[in-house]
Amino acid sequence: MSIQHYQQTYIQGQFANRIGGENYGKDTNIYKFEKIKRAKAAAKQAHPDVELIDMGVGEPDEMADAGIVAKLAEEAAKPENRGYADNGIVEFKAAAAKYLQDVFQVEGIDPETEVVHSIGSKPALAMLPSCFINPGDVTIMTVPGYPVLGTHTKYLGGEVFNVQLTKENNFLPNLDAIPADICKRAKLLYLNYPNNPTGAAATVEFFEKVVAWAKQHEVIVVHDAPYSALTYDGVKPLSFLSVPGAKDVGVELHSLSKSYNMTGWRIGFVAGNPLIVKAFSDVKDNNDSGQFIAIQKAAAYGLAHPEITEAISEKYSRRHNLLVAALNEIGFHAEKPKGSFFLYVEAPKGVKNGPTFATGEDFSQYLIREKLISTVPWDDAGRFIRFSVTFQANGEEEEKRVISDLKRRLTDVEFVF
Repeated sequence: MSIQHYQQTYIQGQFANRIGGENYGKDTNIYKFEKIKRAKAAAKQAHPDVELIDMGVGEPDEMADAGIVAKLAEEAAKPENRGYADNGIVEFKAAAAKYLQDVFQVEGIDPETEVVHSIGSKPALAMLPSCFINPGDVTIMTVPGYPVLGTHTKYLGGEVFNVQLTKENNFLPNLDAIPADICKRAKLLYLNYPNNPTGAAATVEFFEKVVAWAKQHEVIVVHDAPYSALTYDGVKPLSFLSVPGAKDVGVELHSLSKSYNMTGWRIGFVAGNPLIVKAFSDVKDNNDSGQFIAIQKAAAYGLAHPEITEAISEKYSRRHNLLVAALNEIGFHAEKPKGSFFLYVEAPKGVKNGPTFATGEDFSQYLIREKLISTVPWDDAGRFIRFSVTFQANGEEEEKRVISDLKRRLTDVEFVF
């Protein structure tokens, strides 16, 4: 039976209002990532002999380190690891606490009460509002950004207040500009540094201000830090928890997806304030039964070897250098990020004697359709597109070839900035 058939049955009237109620599934708007997917398919069909350069992928292009894979295989073969993990094993919690100390100089994290594993960061972001949000409460989000915490806030009857990340403010939120009535009703503040999609990095001074602001307004800080160890050019990894007072106001979410090429493994952790960790653990206990113990043990091995991430960072740094140089030669105003594998650049206004681009999405669609280059548009706070240096390339020579090809494709027209 088709979906249209079921839209005429009683099922259609039973959906919760939070996902659209009786109109669920009837919305004809297309999510931007679906638009990209369709445009890529159409471009490949129209130009089957031209390689599509995919700079839109938000996940690593390589497998996890061989040592991590070997550890998984070893632990998966042990019968004692076959059962439910519930809220995690001691070995992983201890590895997480030591990782915070060794890589970020975060002292005094109690692995028993201040760390709990999560099946990746996304489920953690989805569950945290259940710990705090009542109808009418506010979650403060940054845009552009990752919306999951806000989505679940709305599911629970809460509200979302968006703060724009602008180039003028180094893509940091202006906390002083948040209205007093919002501050009064706010329960959660979501931050993400190094940032997706801007690549911006936070500073100690900014985090100190966040701590003071959170204490003043009694708001809980959720710092989403999946890119925190991917930093470049001498910039040291910075944890929110390394700032005095941070543990009094919030938690930090870490993931091995990006920093260890373990996207599909679904493993991360929540660390910080013990009361928040306990509340999250209770909610989590009613949502899942824990990640496979063998994966936790393999992840603990990874956390004990931060040099794996350092090697990954070197590769991304090298690719960023190539991409930034190429784009700037064409006329873009690209600036190498201090962290993450994303490069966030303002879209041109158009092509000389050609099409104009009113939005980042217009330009992104043009790049896929006309140049077979895939990027992700962001129009929440200006006209920007996001490149990712996780494109497919095996080795330095192949990286240079891909960037050279990208540059060639973008120089047969003249962009207007």
